[in-house]
Amino acid sequence: MTATLSPLDEARRRRTFAIISHPDAGKTTLTENLLLAGGAIRLAGAVRARGEQRRTRSDWMKIERERGISVTASVMTFDHDGCMFNLLDTPGHEDFSEDTYRTLTAADSAVMVLDAAKGIEPQTLKLFEVCRLRDIPILTFINKMDREAQSPFDLLQEVQDRLALDPSPLFWPAGSGNRFRGMADLQRGDFLVYRRPSADAPEEEASERVPLTGNSIAGILAEDELASLREEAELAAIGYKSFDLTAYLEGHMTPVVFGSALRKFGVRELLATLGAFAPPPRAQKAEDGAGPIELGIDRDEVTGFVFKIQANMDPNHRDRVAFVRLCSGRFTRGMRLKTASGKQINVHNPLLFFAQDREIADEAFAGDVIGVPNHGALRVGDSLSEAGKVRFQGIPNFAPEILRRVRVKDPLKQKHLKIALESLAEEGVTQLFRPNLGADFIVGAVGALQFEVMVERLATEYGLDVIFEASPFQTARWTHGARDELEKFADRHKAQMATDIDEAPVFLAKSTWEVNYTAEKFPKVRLTAAKER
Repeated sequence: MTATLSPLDEARRRRTFAIISHPDAGKTTLTENLLLAGGAIRLAGAVRARGEQRRTRSDWMKIERERGISVTASVMTFDHDGCMFNLLDTPGHEDFSEDTYRTLTAADSAVMVLDAAKGIEPQTLKLFEVCRLRDIPILTFINKMDREAQSPFDLLQEVQDRLALDPSPLFWPAGSGNRFRGMADLQRGDFLVYRRPSADAPEEEASERVPLTGNSIAGILAEDELASLREEAELAAIGYKSFDLTAYLEGHMTPVVFGSALRKFGVRELLATLGAFAPPPRAQKAEDGAGPIELGIDRDEVTGFVFKIQANMDPNHRDRVAFVRLCSGRFTRGMRLKTASGKQINVHNPLLFFAQDREIADEAFAGDVIGVPNHGALRVGDSLSEAGKVRFQGIPNFAPEILRRVRVKDPLKQKHLKIALESLAEEGVTQLFRPNLGADFIVGAVGALQFEVMVERLATEYGLDVIFEASPFQTARWTHGARDELEKFADRHKAQMATDIDEAPVFLAKSTWEVNYTAEKFPKVRLTAAKER
């Protein structure tokens, strides 16, 4: 009979990590093949338990499958080699960066995927800065080595110069593109052989390893290739710092693995590196009534926070599922949890995720992500605990960069439009503003592609044919101050005042110049570009 681990030991074997990258660096392919290497799926896109072949597991929305892009974060949980992995797949497209920022609040570490031909790209840099702000340790996977690539020395120099991180290569590649032969394991001293897998390969297999000395390697590498590899590996050993676990966990060093996600090479090694070095659930900044604390996995009380809401995961039901990152305790099905504002939530049907697929969770531990079905009771940023006294550091809403008026073509469906817009706004990816004067809703987003996604989702999920039109406003600011000052401000700007989905007052401005001008005229009213929940 298998011994039951304590909640603390269960938490220690959790590895909750996000994958970040620029679009087209291969993040979604890597996600799928990590699941394959971890035994979670039998073929790329096929759930082992269900036995049916599917397309990319993390891209489950209709628009994602049609366009081949990720537009929403997904969670996938699997047990492998003594560790429970919670993989958070994030959108790579910059128009959905806010969803990625929020998802990173639930991650304890991140895998940064770089295209070997392109190196560090703009979106990668933005996401790295978010990781740095949250002290999230980063492991680097240099992808697409089966294509023509930059020199590994140039790639690592770019990591060092642009990210101020010490790269520590755990492996070293032999060639790239058609000349790619595999990579040397710098810690074990042997060589992983790259052989392009056949399209009908039934299973993902471990790479063959051969000693770097002796006759075996001569059948893999030509004499000049072997000499070049040995020379470069020696230079790497001299030029880069040896891997230091403390430096990695503190965010000063990034271990580096090379490979090809598409060809399933290096993926097992990446997963093993995550299991060996990535941190278990880290302490979270919070308050518990007695003041600020660092809430760790040694706390017995069940605590967690909502970092994402997803509407309509099941298109047959108007469901809204709150994604809750657990921070401490042993959660069991049927528990009653409270928000910091005292609202009680009875969690009868908690969910564990595999992208869109889900199953009832009888128990979960710190580091896990569970889904809590609800009908608007929970919002992004809400804290949950047994006593209701814990409040985690908030997750901010940021001022949108584009504002559009929205109307439904069928006037009789105006009420349905309101319900649909509120449901989608609860996800936190787009923002909904209701002007105090006038009937039109105004939707705010980070990028133009979000409006295209909303048009398709409103049609597909709600049967609404909508049009987004130009708005007279360019940006929004939340207003803060004494009640009488806010009333004076609102009276002076009646045509520009609105409320967000939480009924918080918002000033809609025609330009950033107007924001600055108005702030000077009303110094007792704070206009903020972010609102923390």
